[in-house]
Amino acid sequence: MSDVFFTRAGQLAARKVAGEVVILRAHDSSLFVLNPVASAVWEAADGRTSLDTLVRDVICRDFDVDPDTARRDASDLLDALVAEGLLRTSDQPIGPADPPAREGSPA
Repeated sequence: MSDVFFTRAGQLAARKVAGEVVILRAHDSSLFVLNPVASAVWEAADGRTSLDTLVRDVICRDFDVDPDTARRDASDLLDALVAEGLLRTSDQPIGPADPPAREGSPA
């Protein structure tokens, strides 16, 4: 299974509130509230962290879930966030020419 790298899409504003990330999408003012696992995915979305690294180093450790279930669920979650236009993915690290959106400000 090939790995995937992910970064935040543009035109988003985000804040962490009570352990959950709240995202506002600028073009249509849609509001998203991410649960703790989805918030961990969002926080790792730097373009250099792979999904496998996130699963191994964060999700399995912090949420006490087995690696196969964590990988499958995180992959489904990543697909959903990409479908909503909140994240972008690549099969290679996303370099400094494509920086992630900064917390709290539109990209």
